[in-house]
Amino acid sequence: MQVGVLLVFQNWHENMSDGEMFMQEAELGVLAEEYGFDSVWAAEHHFDDYSMCPDNLQLMSYLAARTSRIKLGTGAVILPWNDPLRVVEKVTMLDHLSQGRVILGMGRGLAKMEYEGFREDMNRSREKFDEAAEMIIRGLRNGHVENDGPIYRQPRVDVRPGPNPAYDWKDRIYGVAMSPDSVPAVARLGARMMTFMQYPAELHAESINKYREVYRETHGTEPGPVLTQDFVYCHEDPEIAERTAREYLSRYFLSVIKHYDFAGSHWRRTKGYEAYQVGADMIREAGMEAAGAGYADTQIWGTPEQIVEKYRYRLEVLGDHQPSIAPSFAGLPFDKVRASLQLFGEKVVPELHKLGVQAGVAA
Repeated sequence: MQVGVLLVFQNWHENMSDGEMFMQEAELGVLAEEYGFDSVWAAEHHFDDYSMCPDNLQLMSYLAARTSRIKLGTGAVILPWNDPLRVVEKVTMLDHLSQGRVILGMGRGLAKMEYEGFREDMNRSREKFDEAAEMIIRGLRNGHVENDGPIYRQPRVDVRPGPNPAYDWKDRIYGVAMSPDSVPAVARLGARMMTFMQYPAELHAESINKYREVYRETHGTEPGPVLTQDFVYCHEDPEIAERTAREYLSRYFLSVIKHYDFAGSHWRRTKGYEAYQVGADMIREAGMEAAGAGYADTQIWGTPEQIVEKYRYRLEVLGDHQPSIAPSFAGLPFDKVRASLQLFGEKVVPELHKLGVQAGVAA
C-alpha cells in the first residue's frame, strides 16, 4: 500500500520564471521520498503555462539520480505525440538507471492546442493510441519492437540495452481513461486504469466498474486497483484548509477550461472525444463560477482527519483503489505546497494504510 504524488509544473505564480518554477516543482519529487511517499508522477504537456513538462521520462531520469527508493511514474506519456519505438527505448533505459522503479502510464491527450502544435490529427488519436500501446507493451517485455499495422510499420529491431528480466512489468503499466471509449481500451490492454477525479465519486464509480467488467471479460482475472488522482490541500486548521483549497482549486479549474478549451464546441466534431461536449455544455449552462465551485467540492482537502474521512467514503463508493495527490497547482505558494505535502505524508498516509486503501502503486 503506497502513496503517489503528481507533479503538475503549472506556472500560475506571480513574478516567477519558468525555470525557477520548474526546479521548485521538480524538488517536490525529491521531498516526496523524504516525506514518506512511495511514488512520484508527472504528466506530459506542451506549449502552455497549464503544465510544463514536455518530457516526463527525462524528468524521471533526473529524479532517479536524486532518489533511492521512490517509484517513478509517467502520468502519462501521450502516445500519439511520440514514436512507439523511442518510448520503448527510453523506458527501458530509465528502468536500468532506476533499478526497476519505472511505472509507465500512457495516454492519448486531450488538448486541441497541443495536437495542432505537433501537426497531429486529433481525430486519429484513438487508433494511434491503441496500436502504439500494444507495440510498447510487447517491446518492454520481449526486448524488440516490430509492427505491421495500418499506422505504424516498424521492421523488427532489438532494443539495446535490452530489458532486465528481473524487472517484471506486471502491474507497472497504466492507461489514462477519462472517456467512454478509453475505459474499455485500457481494460483490453491489460493496463491499470488511471483517472482524474472531476465529478462526485458516484459518477466515477460507473466508469470504474465498467473498466473492471471489461477487464474480467477480456483477461479472466481481477484487475488491480484503479488509480484516482486528486488535487489536494492539507492543513491543520479546517477554515484555512477550506479557504485556501477553494481559492486555488477554482483558479486551477479556470486553467483547465483555458488549456483544453472545455467551454468550446469543437468536441462534437472530433472523433473519439464527442462525450466531452456534454461536459462543455454543462459548464456553459452552470457558469464558470458555479462550475469552479463544484469542481472544488470533488477534490480532497481539509485537515488530516477530514481528508481521511473523505477517503473512507471514497472506499465505500469506489471499492479498492489507489489515491494519488497533486499538491502544487494554480500558483499556490511553494511554502504552502511543501507544508501540505509534508502534513499529508505524516498524518494521512498512515491512516490510509490502516483503512486498507492502496495509494499510489502496488509493490
